[in-house]
Amino acid sequence: MPLAVTSVTGPVNVDSLGAILTHEHLHMQFDCALQMPPKGLKYPSEPKETFALHNLGVLRQYPYSSKYNTKLDDADSRAIMLDEVLRYKSAGGGTIVENTVEGIGRNLGVLKQLSVDSGVTIIAGTGFYVAAAQSHSVLNYKVEDMYNIMMKELLESNKDGIKCGIVGEIGSSWPIEEFEKRAIQATAQIQLATKKPITFHPGRHPEAPFEIMRIFTEEGGNPEDVVMSHLDRTIFDEEQLLEFAKYKTFTQYDLFGTEVSYYQLQESIDFISDAQRIYKLKFLKDNGHLDQITVSHDIHTKHRLANFGGHGFAHFLQNIVPKMRLRGFTEDEINAITSKNPKRWLSQGAEKI
Repeated sequence: MPLAVTSVTGPVNVDSLGAILTHEHLHMQFDCALQMPPKGLKYPSEPKETFALHNLGVLRQYPYSSKYNTKLDDADSRAIMLDEVLRYKSAGGGTIVENTVEGIGRNLGVLKQLSVDSGVTIIAGTGFYVAAAQSHSVLNYKVEDMYNIMMKELLESNKDGIKCGIVGEIGSSWPIEEFEKRAIQATAQIQLATKKPITFHPGRHPEAPFEIMRIFTEEGGNPEDVVMSHLDRTIFDEEQLLEFAKYKTFTQYDLFGTEVSYYQLQESIDFISDAQRIYKLKFLKDNGHLDQITVSHDIHTKHRLANFGGHGFAHFLQNIVPKMRLRGFTEDEINAITSKNPKRWLSQGAEKI
């Protein structure tokens, strides 16, 4: 019997989802990530001057020093977002999983309109981002409060008739803060009650994914229903990566398109390139973990959108898939990573139709 996932426009047959990006942002603000530029660096003071040709090198190196760049909820971003989604559709894309949650400016109405206008399936997340992004009142939420809010967004339509289809991205820092621990615990309880798919944002430390899974499983959560995001900036040691893969979670490489090795949010981390990301996918595949791989771009700033000079949501299908073929991936293996695996993840808690 066919299964239906919950999209922002209603139930959608899992078999119709096509190629899936499992971690993106279409409407958000990232104020909590703003950083001062290095001393002595001439950084543009006017928002739109940031994207002048002579400033693009600085912007790409220090993207989190521009508030204008970190806002995907303003008029300029909203004016071009439909075109961004349509570019993805033209490249063969079928579904986008939108990971914006409490603390970073989710707007379900905007997501629904984008889906209606583009014909691309959009699945929204419920949950809570890192403690640094939350208001004082939200930081005081107990596990029960978080559970009730997420349960309502998953099972009951909001005023616009929109439900969320996944839990996450559930954000945590390193070390994990008490608010974030409560969010992980509430997420495990939600999964026990609904079987809905989960996605976690780990802190920027190799031990962070392991600590999340410890808290989650101790609360009764099933790791096989979980996507662990951002592994391309979190776990670099291959033996440690294989150790984490033993949880049987989905191991997600979701920063494709980021080709600057300097990481402004954690200077001790050397970002890997797309070529290295492909190597990591091959390493996981060759070690028996093909069925755990999911991929995306995690676009959360203007400078990575095509209309602002970036790679856009079509990048993986247009530019990475051909490189994967050159590196020995078969069509079945590529399909597993771009469609079959995320469909299996999204099918958790899906309804029969």
